[in-house]
Amino acid sequence: MIGILGKKIGMTQIFSEDGKRVSVTAIEAGPCPILAVKGENIQIGFDLAKENRVKKPILGIFKKLNIAPRKLIREFLKEPAKEYKIGEELKVDLFKPGDFVDITGTSIGKGFQGGMKRWHWHGGPKTHGSTSHRRVGSIGSTTSPGRVFKGHHMPGHMGACRTTLQNLRVVKIDPENNLLLVKGAVPGHKNSYLIIREAKKKKASKTTDTKK
Repeated sequence: MIGILGKKIGMTQIFSEDGKRVSVTAIEAGPCPILAVKGENIQIGFDLAKENRVKKPILGIFKKLNIAPRKLIREFLKEPAKEYKIGEELKVDLFKPGDFVDITGTSIGKGFQGGMKRWHWHGGPKTHGSTSHRRVGSIGSTTSPGRVFKGHHMPGHMGACRTTLQNLRVVKIDPENNLLLVKGAVPGHKNSYLIIREAKKKKASKTTDTKK
C-alpha cells in the first residue's frame, strides 16, 4: 500500500481549466526517510526533531542509521515488486494529479457537547409550554431490557478521535515544495499530522490540469 506522512497546512482554493473554483487542502507531504524494512512493512519517519527532544534509545537508533531524528514514525505495507533501502526517501511524487487517496488524522476536539450538536438531533417541541427543546428525553424502558443499550446517542466528548476520509482526489502536487493539494477538507487542525495512503476503493481518474 503506497503511503506517506504529512502535515496539514490549511485550506485554499485553485481554479480549474474551465474556470471552476476548487476548494483544496494543502498538505506538506514528505520527504520521509525509510528507517527499517520489516518483512512486508517499511518504517518511515517525518518532520525533523531536535536531538534534546528525542528519547535517548530512539536517538541512538537514528544515529546508528546516520539519519536526522524525526518526530513521527509509522509503518506502511510495501509494494511487493519494489525494493526499498534504508535511508531512501519517499516524496510527494508518489502520487499524481487524478489519484485518489485515503487520509487519516485526529479530528479537532470540541469538548463536551450536547446531543443536538454531537448527533444532530432535531430537538423537541418549541411551543405549547414544552420544556424539552434540547433535552435528551427517554433513553430506554424500565421493564425490558431494563437497561440502556450500548452505543446510544448521548451527550459527551466530541472530536479528538482518529478519523479517515476516503477517496479524496489529488488535484495538484508541487515536488519542489513537498506540497500535496487534495480536493475538500481533511481531519485535524493546522499543523496536525496526517497519514496519506493510496485509496482502497477508488482508482485514479484522468489528470486535470489546474492553475492558481
